[in-house]
Amino acid sequence: MATFKGLPQILKRPRDCIRERRYVATLHAEEEMNNDELSIFDVERVILTGEIVECQKDKETGEWKYLVRGLTLEEMDAVVVTKLGPTGKMVILTVFVDE
Repeated sequence: MATFKGLPQILKRPRDCIRERRYVATLHAEEEMNNDELSIFDVERVILTGEIVECQKDKETGEWKYLVRGLTLEEMDAVVVTKLGPTGKMVILTVFVDE
């Protein structure tokens, strides 16, 4: 597990995916959004204005996932866990309010 603060070159791709509507959310992410009363617009704002606080590499697949911390529309701290899929779309894996 590696920790990085504000890596704009890595964060550019997920932000581009948000702007171009090239993303999907897993069922787990949607359930967590509902549990924390967050909307997809909250998730978009976190990614567009937040920073990467952690990068994790999956030992089995070699895929990288990124934890992005930022503010929701209601100014709550939240974290979005995301990865870039093989088709170029961003996959939102989970979301949680960071209390």
